[in-house]
Amino acid sequence: MKRYFLFAAVALASAPAAAQDVDCDNPQTQTEMTICAGQDYQKADTELNAVWTKAIAIARESDNLGDAGDGRPGYEETLRKAERAWIAFRDANCDYEGFSARGGSMEPMLVNQCLARLTRDRTRQLRDLIQQMGTQ
Repeated sequence: MKRYFLFAAVALASAPAAAQDVDCDNPQTQTEMTICAGQDYQKADTELNAVWTKAIAIARESDNLGDAGDGRPGYEETLRKAERAWIAFRDANCDYEGFSARGGSMEPMLVNQCLARLTRDRTRQLRDLIQQMGTQ
């Protein structure tokens, strides 16, 4: 058991240096494929965060235009609630997708690929929402 933890600690400590040397256009090992999938997810997440900032600002502006008077939550609160639900769905769904290689070396790669795919999908959804809000 101690060997496993030692190996994991060494692997994690060397991962950042290894990630810089990986050619993600042509990964050669499972470790490289996993690193590249992780980098792809991080890139997708960075883009999502930028689009989210715009979407939440537009929702806040829409709320500032006035209360609809119906007692329901506003744009910002509703969008935040939707985003929290989406994150829970994304994480659970991607964990499930990873189960096809549960416990194997491919599992983290499959999870990261799913995270990247669903994050890009959500980014497109938010961009569409921004466009719709801008035309109202």
